[in-house]
Amino acid sequence: MMKRFLEKILILISTAILVACNIDEEFFPPKIILDNETGIYTVKYGRELVITPSYEHIENATFCWTMDGEVLAASPTLSFSKDEVGEYYITLTVSTDYGTDEEEMRVDVVELEIPTVSIAGNKKMTVAVGTEVRLNASVRETSLPTTLVWSVNGNDVSVDYDYTFVAKETGNYVIKATASNVDGSHSDMVEVEVLNAEDIPFTWEFEKYAYHTVVGRKLIIKPLPSYEHNVDYSWNVEEIDELTGSESHFVFLANEAGTYHINAVATTSNDDNQISMTRTFVVTVYGEKDFYRPKDGASQADWSKVFEYTPAPGQFINELKTGGFDASHVTPEAAISYAESRLSEGNWVSLGGFGGYVIVGFDHSIDNSRTYDLGIVGNAFDGSSEPGIVWVMQDENGNGYPDDTWYELAGSETGKFETYRDYAVTYYRPSAPMMPVQWTDNYGNNGEIDYLQQFHNQDYYYPLWVGTDSYTLTGTRLEARNYDQSGNGSYWIQPHYDWGYADNFSPSDFNSENKANLFRISNAIDFEGNPINLSHIDFVKVQCAVNSKSGWLGELSTEVCGFYDYRLKR
Repeated sequence: MMKRFLEKILILISTAILVACNIDEEFFPPKIILDNETGIYTVKYGRELVITPSYEHIENATFCWTMDGEVLAASPTLSFSKDEVGEYYITLTVSTDYGTDEEEMRVDVVELEIPTVSIAGNKKMTVAVGTEVRLNASVRETSLPTTLVWSVNGNDVSVDYDYTFVAKETGNYVIKATASNVDGSHSDMVEVEVLNAEDIPFTWEFEKYAYHTVVGRKLIIKPLPSYEHNVDYSWNVEEIDELTGSESHFVFLANEAGTYHINAVATTSNDDNQISMTRTFVVTVYGEKDFYRPKDGASQADWSKVFEYTPAPGQFINELKTGGFDASHVTPEAAISYAESRLSEGNWVSLGGFGGYVIVGFDHSIDNSRTYDLGIVGNAFDGSSEPGIVWVMQDENGNGYPDDTWYELAGSETGKFETYRDYAVTYYRPSAPMMPVQWTDNYGNNGEIDYLQQFHNQDYYYPLWVGTDSYTLTGTRLEARNYDQSGNGSYWIQPHYDWGYADNFSPSDFNSENKANLFRISNAIDFEGNPINLSHIDFVKVQCAVNSKSGWLGELSTEVCGFYDYRLKR
């Protein structure tokens, strides 16, 4: 009896222990521990992301990965990839006999950061043997380390951003710049045909073949740039026997009104062959005041019409907020409408980098009073001057359009060694959004207008209404005076120039009340830099005069806010 009793007691104790163990196991459901504490994962599109959580208490567990109700996997890990950029929310559920755990995570599928490279300059060119071809590559920045390699006909030659190509032999050369990182690569290339100097085709073309001027004023007729080699020139004017020339350009001067015919011949020799090119020009000469428009009681002091707005690339060009642009400003006409609207409100219009300009006209001729005649409003202040050259024009042919001769108004820097007349900068359309704009000048220099992503987000600084992949702006260039006063790039100073420039905090011609600089028509000079006595003017152009940039402030860019006849405004 006692033995059976003890057996029953042992059975009860064993059962109790087993039940207690089962109860303890019910308090340990599965647990998911993500391999990313935030639960947010990032992967490039087209690439594979493997999510590998760790787990606790997963004996006999089932796994289920779902997204938008669709089962993605039934395994402890998930391999995920997408070809579309976006945010994807994924739920992981783990279940056992003792419970369930669930975690939601987000996968951000982002674009590849493939670098983009662009080479400034013409993509096809012909040069003579031994000619230096200076090239510069610009690479759009990414968060990934990027390398740049130049190659010539498939052979690597340089890893610098600047590369000078010199061919010692004739032939065709493909120069390629390739930027690479772990996400991929991108290339841009230039094709160069190298010939002996005597084999390069000679061209002698002009922007136009019909000109007009005023009695007693010199007119220069200049060809478009070309390669010259052993060329002889001959010019003559049918109506003026003694007026001849032997240069590639010609200076015309007539003392009587009328129509004049000019004949020009360029002759070049190639081995035993002699090639001659003939060009003819017609020049119409008018009297000084043939189309003078006197002011009357209805004449307005302020400008009446914007004829052209062609800025250089710059941080406020195409800019939707501060710059005031919108998606409609994609034609020259829309750009003019934009400038007129801004100036009508007294708001500033940016001219971008060097050479950018705006042209306005008045409802009357502005007389040369030998004192101040013209006011141009800018936004300069002490320590921030972005000077613009002022040009004036008479309506010499009376057609109401600024298609006559521009005359520069001399300023304090005119004639100085550091001041360049006929300076030209060519800007190149970037190959991708948010890239700097590259430029080259007619002195063999190159550079770029930085894209300031921390301040602006428009796709391009290159004007959207410029239809060509490059354009050239010319004018007078002043020496840059801007400097970093802080020494660490945080505080830039842009000093003033003494007198004679728009958007300039001048001590002599700047009116601090309305921020206008004042100008004298009597300061007009011709293409040789000589004073020219204009009785009046009808059109005004302001051109950004400095090619420089001030660190995080960006490029120096003249801003204008208005134009007025000073004699009517007083």
